[in-house]
Amino acid sequence: MKKVYITTAIDYVNAAPHLGHALEKIQADVLARHHRAMGDEVFFLSGTDENSLKNVRSAEKLGMPVSELVDKNYQKFYAMKDALNLSFDDFIRTTEKRHIVGAQKLWASCAKDIYKKKYSGLYCVGCEEFYKEDELTDGGFCPEHGTAPELVEEENYFFRLTNYANKIKKLIEIDELKIIPEARKKEILNFINSGLQDFCISRSAERAKGWGIDVPGDPTQKIWVWFDALINYITALGYGSSDESKFNEFWQGDGARLHVIGKGITRFHAIYWPAMLLSAGLNLPKAIFSHGYITVNGQKMSKSIGNVIDPFELAEKYGVDGTRYFLLREVPAMGDGDFSYEKMEKRYNSDLASGLGNLFSRTIAMVGQAGFKDFKAAPNEYTEKEVNDVCKKYTDNFINFNETLSEIWSLVASCDKYIDEQKPWAIADKAKQEEVFGNLLYSLKNIAELLVPFLPETSEKILKGLNERNGTYNIVKTEPLFPRLK
Repeated sequence: MKKVYITTAIDYVNAAPHLGHALEKIQADVLARHHRAMGDEVFFLSGTDENSLKNVRSAEKLGMPVSELVDKNYQKFYAMKDALNLSFDDFIRTTEKRHIVGAQKLWASCAKDIYKKKYSGLYCVGCEEFYKEDELTDGGFCPEHGTAPELVEEENYFFRLTNYANKIKKLIEIDELKIIPEARKKEILNFINSGLQDFCISRSAERAKGWGIDVPGDPTQKIWVWFDALINYITALGYGSSDESKFNEFWQGDGARLHVIGKGITRFHAIYWPAMLLSAGLNLPKAIFSHGYITVNGQKMSKSIGNVIDPFELAEKYGVDGTRYFLLREVPAMGDGDFSYEKMEKRYNSDLASGLGNLFSRTIAMVGQAGFKDFKAAPNEYTEKEVNDVCKKYTDNFINFNETLSEIWSLVASCDKYIDEQKPWAIADKAKQEEVFGNLLYSLKNIAELLVPFLPETSEKILKGLNERNGTYNIVKTEPLFPRLK
């Protein structure tokens, strides 16, 4: 057993969650459940980023206090836990006292690398980040949001990122700080090689409209939202509190530390965050898994276009596991994917209702009709090898979720083919019939166990229906796993 710490990005609460948020949380949940199934001790964290300037702007537009806006929208992000069957162990808000205390402690721990100066720069509120002119797209627009950044002129605090450029580059090159996938690693190394600059880590309290965490010893300044937000990964573990035992156990120990984040914020996690930790003399994350984006019918999700997909509505219509399956199977784990209701319903009907659901229902029905109860079922050599081959590929390539699910569904297809070839309902020899059912039940049991991280409710229903104890099956009739869509 090893310690495994898994985190998602914390989300801005200027609006309700969309399907992209759901994708990341589900991916992290799969990894957490997978490690728990392997016997690891897992701590899984999610949360909300509440000190951003965009929250202030959104509240102003709505004519409401910022605190009221973040309280309202935080609840929607937390509600994804039940709606998507997420298993996080803690959920942190960056307005919580435990986070504020820890963020100010880390600031003080980095004091040797912090200085104050006057400057001017182009700031994108959507990204909460400054851009150099050569980083903007044609016409001077933010490459992430397509909006023109604001010119900001202030006296603020800066962090000496240049002190850590070579160290971070080396750690990434040797995979001591592993970036997944490899393409994202190359992007980060190219960015480092282009020349890093010290970065601004505060904003005036006036520009922040008084919202945010005070810079220690200087209430005229608020800590820059990214400097504050990244620290959530350790404040949630008790860093800066009177009890840092969990922090010492899961962060300062030798276990795994994995951040699951979107590709647009890889730079913050792979460069700024490690530099802050090095400055403070703390451990670094072990790995950063940088996933892609979801488009809708080939277009980026946007409130202005009106194509934002509500994950709560999706889970209500297609079920929790139906939603989880689509996102994990249709969207490449290492790249971008596209959503459409047509694709969603095609996957649901073909893979779930007509695929796994139909296989389970007809197998249970055939075994029951044949009168088999409390029988010891063992697979033949071929079936056992086939299952073992899939299990090996599952273990070796787990993080490529879509490919891993494809391997599991190859077992579903194999079982369907086996039924069509053997026609167990027509076998007169009870011993032979029992062998066929034994192969099918063994395969279904393994399919269910492999699905534990991906489709936990479905896995539980299959195992309950098989009612297996030490190789003996006593079938229990259950409701259909995935009722066909009308």
